[in-house]
Amino acid sequence: MPSGMHATRPKISQTRAAIRQLDETAANRIAAGEVVERPASAVKELVENALDAGAARVRVEYAGGGKTLIRVIDDGSGMTAQDLPLAMSRHATSKIDGSDLLNIHTFGFRGEALPSLGAVGRLTISSRTADSEGAEITVTAGRIGPVRPAARTLGTQVDLRDLFFATPARLKFMRTDRAEAQAIVDTLRRLAMAEPYVGFTLTDLDGDRVVLRLDAEQGELFDALEARLATLMGREFTDNALRLDTEREGVRLSGYAALPTYSRGSSVAQYLFVNGRPVRDKMLLGALRAAYSDVLARDRHPAAALFLDCDPELVDVNVHPAKAEVRFRDPGVVRGLVVSGIRHALAEAGHRASGTVATATLGAMRPEPTGPRIWQMDYASRPGYGPGAGAVQNAYAAQAPAHDADGVIDPQGFADAPAPFARIEAETGPIEAPLGAARAQVHENYIIAQTQDGIVIVDQHAAHERLVYERLKRQMAETGVPAQALLIPEIVPLSSGDAQRLLDHAEALDQMGLVIEAFGGDAIAVRETPAALGTVNARKLVLDILDELADLGQSGTLRSRIDAVLSRMACHGSIRSGRQMRGEEMNALLREMEATPLSGQCNHGRPTYVELKLGDIEKLFGRR
Repeated sequence: MPSGMHATRPKISQTRAAIRQLDETAANRIAAGEVVERPASAVKELVENALDAGAARVRVEYAGGGKTLIRVIDDGSGMTAQDLPLAMSRHATSKIDGSDLLNIHTFGFRGEALPSLGAVGRLTISSRTADSEGAEITVTAGRIGPVRPAARTLGTQVDLRDLFFATPARLKFMRTDRAEAQAIVDTLRRLAMAEPYVGFTLTDLDGDRVVLRLDAEQGELFDALEARLATLMGREFTDNALRLDTEREGVRLSGYAALPTYSRGSSVAQYLFVNGRPVRDKMLLGALRAAYSDVLARDRHPAAALFLDCDPELVDVNVHPAKAEVRFRDPGVVRGLVVSGIRHALAEAGHRASGTVATATLGAMRPEPTGPRIWQMDYASRPGYGPGAGAVQNAYAAQAPAHDADGVIDPQGFADAPAPFARIEAETGPIEAPLGAARAQVHENYIIAQTQDGIVIVDQHAAHERLVYERLKRQMAETGVPAQALLIPEIVPLSSGDAQRLLDHAEALDQMGLVIEAFGGDAIAVRETPAALGTVNARKLVLDILDELADLGQSGTLRSRIDAVLSRMACHGSIRSGRQMRGEEMNALLREMEATPLSGQCNHGRPTYVELKLGDIEKLFGRR
């Protein structure tokens, strides 16, 4: 081998390197790189230990964004003086006995967090159990000190100072104190959602301020969870979210999913939990997105807090040391449960739209103050106001001569009236109906309806677009997806694994109008494609489906493309803006909206109507 070869490949040595056993400190520092990525990771591990110890109250304090100090205090079961040195050994844990790594019922079980934290920082643990005296131990850069007596109450306190001082290279990868502090807040919020019956307090010692205070919730689980979510995600979320509680093949889905009209510009309001453990799972996030694919625009994201519970043996949480990823034994069942559970809840919500739409409307209508506010009670003391004043003024206006544009009195008594832009309907229709009775059409696009306690403004084009779309989908579900035969079948060469994976789903694809069959070797032949798609690149379509099958275990690509075509057809086949509608047509549209699922938003996720309560309208005019 030429001598210059090693210069280009420096990792290759001409001399054989001896295999050696790393010492405990080095092993712990390596493990810390996986378990403790940043201060928020340390908070997560320590708070999870507190929860596993049965704590009813957890207090977290930090300084310097967690880089200078992290302190976690709990009132859990605690540890004895004999437990403390053992807790600082790798893979020493009280959570499991090692006989069954699939039957995990606790947050922690690997026994790596405490020794990893002690290897890269200055760690002090003081603890006391109900039947022992308090004890304390200190670990600095992996060096374990002696156990000393400590005066304390039941529970454990962990102080972690100077995180990563023993590995200064890691400090260069830390972000600003503010960014690290925000990551700590986000971490604690997720854990607090998973444990609504536990109280949490988060304090920033730099500013001596309480960042987060959560009292333990009471009552039934759903009520406690709703109260905790209202505190953490806002009352608007719980007011505009649908309660989920469904089960399939031993997997239960519960939690809250927001209405499509309560969507966000990013995925920051998506929280997923598996057996009470906060996770960031790509498959579950994809299922959540798929559940809303028919009612949200591509640039909008749903808000949800979803809890999946199943037998621990059906899910593997030991995929990564951080335990943020999971692997299900049957991911297809879980994904299908999430998609169908949310879609069913959305369908049951009927025409309901987010209350934030009305709030935004009222905010846009509220005039800017131009002078001192005049309250309703003050009007009676002003000339021209008071009982009967409105009738007098109307009578005067009817008798007064009209003026032209220059202020000159019209000799005929009337000025030329502007062209009408609205049409008032007779008082027909049931105002007790959810969307009321049509009273007017304005700007030839908006229907004004009167309800028992307010008014409803309907976008006639957006509303009818959703109605037509749902009608087309029902028709296609009843009659099937028509297919068009290709004059010359498209031959798509694939690997043996990809070809078999696709053929395993051939029956499901056939129901969607895509007919495939084996074509010698590892290729497949595409003989028919969905007629609704028109001319389609069959090879690209097949490859897109394969990518989704490999990633998620099932594909929604074909269905989403067909739905997109139906959506365009619905848009072109619906009532256009600018068309004048008779009262009977408007009322018929309102009744159909009430009977059609998802009619509260158009195909792109925008609201189809706004409901304004009479009390809110009166506030605009100072009547309340």
